[in-house]
Amino acid sequence: MLRHKMPAQAPEERITNFREVALGFTPELALAESERCLNCKAAPCMQGCPVGVHIPLFISRVREGDLDSAAKVLLADNNLPAVCGRVCPQENQCEKYCIRREKLGGSVAIGSLERFVADHANEKGIAPVAPERGSARVAVVGTGPASLSCAADLAKAGVAVVMFEALHKAGGVLVYGIPEFRLPKTVVAKEVEKLVALGVEIRTDMVVGKTVLLDELLAEYDAVFVGTGAGLPSFLHIKGENLGGVSSANEFLTRVNLMKAYEKDAVTPVQRGRNVVVVGAGNVAMDAARTARRLGAEVTLVYRRSRAEMPARAEEIGHAEEEGIRFELLTNPVEILGENGAVSGMRCIRMELGEPDASGRRRPVPVAGSEFDIACDEVIVALGTTPNPIIKRSFPALATTPKGTIVADENGKTSVERLYTGGDAMTGAATVILAMGAGKRSAHAIARELKAAGKL
Repeated sequence: MLRHKMPAQAPEERITNFREVALGFTPELALAESERCLNCKAAPCMQGCPVGVHIPLFISRVREGDLDSAAKVLLADNNLPAVCGRVCPQENQCEKYCIRREKLGGSVAIGSLERFVADHANEKGIAPVAPERGSARVAVVGTGPASLSCAADLAKAGVAVVMFEALHKAGGVLVYGIPEFRLPKTVVAKEVEKLVALGVEIRTDMVVGKTVLLDELLAEYDAVFVGTGAGLPSFLHIKGENLGGVSSANEFLTRVNLMKAYEKDAVTPVQRGRNVVVVGAGNVAMDAARTARRLGAEVTLVYRRSRAEMPARAEEIGHAEEEGIRFELLTNPVEILGENGAVSGMRCIRMELGEPDASGRRRPVPVAGSEFDIACDEVIVALGTTPNPIIKRSFPALATTPKGTIVADENGKTSVERLYTGGDAMTGAATVILAMGAGKRSAHAIARELKAAGKL
């Protein structure tokens, strides 16, 4: 039996709106897909799940028609299942280890089933119940996936949790970095509401390191978790990068997603180029390119390696191609061209792949004499991110690496007593689910420490 494909908006329709592209399983499709699960005793799929969801059990509940029970199985381990069902790279995690993957019609669509069950839970209001609290109080810095996961598990353990968010809406990268058509803000809001129902307090417009200092939090709380992510963008460092019409993907997506700059009369404007070049080939680059397309632009994506090395999910690459985004592969920018202080084009050079570099990918090498120009009036740079240095600058005692990530052990324990971290702040830019796994580990380590101190 072949894997069932999730319905989606047609490309010609979806490029005109910001509604969700993937439409979700119907009950009939979910049942049919759940019947493909072999309910393996060894459950190899679980070894690929960073948060330890009992995958065969929740799928068996779907097969039995008991969606409430399936939701409770999911929520026992995953604090953000409606998010994970939409944006996690299941093909490289749980589905990678599915026995059906190679010869039995393809892996079970675990992510699609997770989304189906999580949406059912949100519709019916199924959520964890808050336990009685002990005397322990923990501050959580940031409200991205690592922080949300950490806060939820601490609250379930009876800890009073206060979260500090720099922006005006909770969710971190889930709300400002991922487009509406991949992850609707209403979905994130419902996941955040579950935390509030557990007793978690969220304070927005609080910049830790400016509005409040880390040492002040350590003095007031029994422990502090830092999950500030990696929001500092990298740039090309080429001539013309300071022209009007050049932005990082972070800035572009934040303006469009969180501040609704795509609206005609938005208070926060956004560059509306007719011919946009996006530099990069990760998931953020795809998000920026597909967002610009929905704003009415013709979009070219420039990447210095070949398609085989593109780090974005295959699904996102495929969607981008369906939506008419043009790929200029084995191509590297050398200069951004301008007229009257604004972008007028990009000069590029062709590349060829040489020997593998430290990442294991073949190193791109310029082809002499192959320069050419691409006409454009906007450039969006999506070359990765590093942690914002504000935490380190305001708290020098915290050990960090040369790349700015926070030094910590496998449980997120840092060089400072009672201070923990996890997610992109510790590892550099990675996936939502890996950040969530790190948040869970830190929550469990903090809870053990609090119990040992008699506060839980």
